[in-house]
Amino acid sequence: MTRKLVAILRGITPEEVEAVGAVLIETGISMIEVPLNSPHPFVSIERLASAFGKDALIGAGTVTEPSDVDKVRAAGGQLIVSPNCDSAVIARTLEHGMTSMPGVFTPTECFAAIKAGAGAIKLFPASIAGTGGLKALKAVLPPHVDVYAVGGASASNFNDWINAGAAGFGIGSALYKPGDAPKAVAAKAREIVAAYDAAKTGNAR
Repeated sequence: MTRKLVAILRGITPEEVEAVGAVLIETGISMIEVPLNSPHPFVSIERLASAFGKDALIGAGTVTEPSDVDKVRAAGGQLIVSPNCDSAVIARTLEHGMTSMPGVFTPTECFAAIKAGAGAIKLFPASIAGTGGLKALKAVLPPHVDVYAVGGASASNFNDWINAGAAGFGIGSALYKPGDAPKAVAAKAREIVAAYDAAKTGNAR
């Protein structure tokens, strides 16, 4: 099963990123973003890409400038996640052949992101939109565009979000908080993966 789960490692340091990345991949999470407001994010991205680039989609979050897309690519990253919908960031990402996941909240932002070429969009903050908001958006969005719920999605409510139309999730503090040991991250990752698999299996029936 290809799990559409993005690990958001906000606040992680280069010294700990490889150990945390290893346990995430071992538990079945193969998309990892290092937000650019983390300490030395490009160093962390470079270390993750070097160690796990063949096994996982590595990249950056909180990307708001096209110039940062260039830096992520130079570090070996292939995933660009943003909190907003910026056509210039999306365009630069696609020029480099990288995966773009811009942040959206309104129908206008959703369609602007799709028009700019995004194949996946990030509903953020999902907790404010709620499952009702996502269900309303899905009624008008092209079915081939994956919507990831970010900010408010967790192991306890994956089933509700999938029922509303979520294709995947970005998981931040429910998975990693600054200073968490790899063992603690692994335990949370196993719980998240198990809940995701159960929700997807139940909704496939």
